[in-house]
Amino acid sequence: MIAWSDPGLSVVLAGSFLGLLTLTWAGLAAGVGRWGRGYRLSESEAVPEKLPLLSICIPARNEQGKIGDAVRSALEQDHPNLELIVVDDRSTDQTRQEALDAGGGDPRLRVIAGTEPPAGWAGKPWACQRAASEARGVQLLFVDADLRLAPWAASRACARMERDQLQLLSLFGDWALESFWEGAVIPVIGWFIRGAVDLEAVNDPGRPEAFANGQFILVNREGYDSLGGHEAVRAEVLEDVRLAKAFKQRALATGLFHAPGAFRVRLYTALSEIVSGYGKNLYEGMDRRPGVAIGALMFIGVSTLLPYGLLAASVASQLGLWAGPGWEWTLWLALIAILIHVFRFRLERQDGRSGWHALTHPLGNLLFAWILLRSLFGVEAEWKGRRFVDGKAQGS
Repeated sequence: MIAWSDPGLSVVLAGSFLGLLTLTWAGLAAGVGRWGRGYRLSESEAVPEKLPLLSICIPARNEQGKIGDAVRSALEQDHPNLELIVVDDRSTDQTRQEALDAGGGDPRLRVIAGTEPPAGWAGKPWACQRAASEARGVQLLFVDADLRLAPWAASRACARMERDQLQLLSLFGDWALESFWEGAVIPVIGWFIRGAVDLEAVNDPGRPEAFANGQFILVNREGYDSLGGHEAVRAEVLEDVRLAKAFKQRALATGLFHAPGAFRVRLYTALSEIVSGYGKNLYEGMDRRPGVAIGALMFIGVSTLLPYGLLAASVASQLGLWAGPGWEWTLWLALIAILIHVFRFRLERQDGRSGWHALTHPLGNLLFAWILLRSLFGVEAEWKGRRFVDGKAQGS
């Protein structure tokens, strides 16, 4: 039996800690390909000959340079029966004109003017409500203005909704990562969010868990209207997740699927946008529970950042900069670092990227921890000129 005063105890504790990290990262690296396996949507999805009228709704606020691609991709859908409604949400740039130019006179496109949100409404839910009020479709598809749909996305989603008798269907698609910071940070945070979602629970109508990705939310008009539309989430910064919860609370069936290739979205274009964008909703996505946020920070710090710090210190000791553990500990820490990079590399390859961003994993996690801390302690947030306090909209 080892006494607390025995020097060997530290060896046992250190070995147990490193052993746990080794098993954790080996399991994560091996399990990458299994995530969402039972909940996938692809181009091979069977589509019936007739589909009900679909209204694609795009709220757009100062989306010049992005809205054109979104409009073109929506009008290029192989869905045989659709209309497209763009709400120009009081943009101060050329969003409206770019949308009209991209439509090229297609009669299926309508660009309507957004209005000042009523008291208590956030801007995006109000713009979505405005689009829904103009829509004629039996099904409504809400997509972001920076999203490019694959030609098959809408029809396959509608077909799956009909087949599974869902009232709401949301999809995870692909990220377009064009800058260094996008590639370093967005997959880290994005996959942390995805990995935290229990797809089996979310897709089980008998369980309360709910989640939706606001980039792509398809609803049946009947179920949507029974909630009062986006009025049910009128003040929410995280309106997508709250909408899915509202559906489930009304016993309306929801679905969440991984759909690689269905769409690509460029979330943010600069580090400042990444910090602001995720900062406004990370803590909100944890239901503003401090314990969950602190647990996430501990996971990032202990399981990811600490092994790199220990490895750097151990290598320095081997170089004679100070006294430290033997080389076998350095090799063990190096193995853990390799497993972490294998995990990230497999995620990158699963998303169809080259994988070199796996090298930025420590930096991405360091920034993730910083953004989460900002989100945890930041009572106020601002996004696209709109102010939120404790996750609720303040004015327009």
